Amino acid sequence: MNIENYLNEDGKIKIWPSKQLKKLEVLTYLVQFFQFNYNYSEKEVNEIINEHHTFNDYFLLRRELINNHLLSRTLNGAKYWRNEIR
Repeated sequence: MNIENYLNEDGKIKIWPSKQLKKLEVLTYLVQFFQFNYNYSEKEVNEIINEHHTFNDYFLLRRELINNHLLSRTLNGAKYWRNEIR
């Protein structure tokens, strides 16, 4: 995975890629900060995402993690959890 161009010197995501493959690589990097076998609240998910990016759009990143099946959630959004990467 070569995403250095998308990270700042602190390892935080600074740019959202335009190409789908790079987006998936960045999301794969981001999801590593979530534990397996743990249920997160939406607030906890947002906090983790905010700790690891600089462009102030946790909504986008949370949605992309869900849409790419890296995280799952209950229908009401009360619980989130990390999925195995296929």
